[in-house]
Amino acid sequence: MADLNPISLWRRFLTLPNESRTKTLAVAFLVSVTCAVFVTAATVVLRPIQTQNRAAEQQARLEALIAAVPGISDLIAQSGGDALSTVVIDLDAGAAARDVTAETLEAALSNTANWTTLPAADDVAGIGSRPDYAQIYLLRDGDTVSLAILPVVGTGYNGRIQALLALRGDMQTLAGVAITEQSETPGLGARIAEPLWQQNFAGKRLFDDNGAIRFSVARAQAGSDHEVDGITGATRTGNGITQMVRFWVGPKGYGPLMTAIRRGEF
Repeated sequence: MADLNPISLWRRFLTLPNESRTKTLAVAFLVSVTCAVFVTAATVVLRPIQTQNRAAEQQARLEALIAAVPGISDLIAQSGGDALSTVVIDLDAGAAARDVTAETLEAALSNTANWTTLPAADDVAGIGSRPDYAQIYLLRDGDTVSLAILPVVGTGYNGRIQALLALRGDMQTLAGVAITEQSETPGLGARIAEPLWQQNFAGKRLFDDNGAIRFSVARAQAGSDHEVDGITGATRTGNGITQMVRFWVGPKGYGPLMTAIRRGEF
């Protein structure tokens, strides 16, 4: 009867010649399993750190955007620094989400049922689908929303563009923008990440007197209070920013929320 003692089997395996196919395959298998274990362990250990780093980076960008808005830093200081609140909203309802919180948002958005597929006619931002929930930031002056900071995403020349869009309490006027992620061409479209260009957004109006969306990135210098200066050689990136902003302040984006804020219902 064959000896099935593990130690004996291991010794017999080690005595196999290095040219043995069985030994080669076994060693390769053992190495791959060991590597997989180490990678999995590293992923588990590092995931909380990566999550914390992303949160810290997002918070730093958020604070930088707020600091760039005239008068906002003073308002936060007067309120003791606690006036900025985080809210998860239901985009369709334009109201605070009932069953999703900041802590459960990531899990909720991992479920495809909580995403809305956009028909081509509505998908001006070129994103394909839109989450049903979003985490936003509000600054209040008493019971009135004085500033709303909204995460947005669109498509540029080379890929996705993510940003934070700051709107004044009238929900008509831009207070600022912070581009948080982009992969546009260095020296051309990538200039959207430059603070100097982003400063052009402050004070620009989103809508005309009839409520139609008029915001755009101009091809050259801005010609109205609805436009921001374009970037030479980056027309497609500018168009991507235009469509991104127009989508998210429209009825399929934050439009219902903005209407509720204007009416004092939020």
